[in-house]
Amino acid sequence: MKLLVLGAGGQIARWVIGMLANKDDVKLTLFLRHAKKLKNAPKNSQVVQGDVLDKKLLGSAVAGQDIVYANLTGGDIDQQAKGIVESMNSAKVKRLIFVASLGIYDEVPGKFGEWNRREIGGYLPPFRRAADFIEASGLDYTILRPAWLTDKDEVDYETTERNEPFKGTEVSRKSVADLIVKLIDSPKHSVRSNLGVNKPNTDADKPAFL
Repeated sequence: MKLLVLGAGGQIARWVIGMLANKDDVKLTLFLRHAKKLKNAPKNSQVVQGDVLDKKLLGSAVAGQDIVYANLTGGDIDQQAKGIVESMNSAKVKRLIFVASLGIYDEVPGKFGEWNRREIGGYLPPFRRAADFIEASGLDYTILRPAWLTDKDEVDYETTERNEPFKGTEVSRKSVADLIVKLIDSPKHSVRSNLGVNKPNTDADKPAFL
């Protein structure tokens, strides 16, 4: 199975890469802006340095892949998503796992929702546009909307659907990575799904670590 990781230098992506590093039946293409961030790329990988907005380079990286996993950020995330969808459709690659953000549908209830809007509401419109574009793409996508992220070395999470109120306030990066690896291992699972991801029993007015 050939997997393209976009944003391979990110913290969740590093967990994913580590979880897949010893799988002989997985071939990783690690795409990131600064290759120096990957000090110990696994043996089953190749590294591509570049920008997702470089259409030629992205198209070359997408070609021949089975799954694209994108863990990107920035005020131009909508344009990055558009480029990914166009490259995948051109290369006839169907399966996309895309990490977005909680709050893009105003789905976070209560005082935590109010706090979340104050903290990151201004950053969310490009993520919403990215998600809308992916949902309209015809791809076999799974969009993930994690809660506020921690570095706890734990796997403990639950999910909510697109039209359900978001649960909890936080989740570990390792937990999100575990879910991503499960989707990679079972590519037909949660196709055309849009999932909130949180640690159970963390409901509060804001994350406990803040």
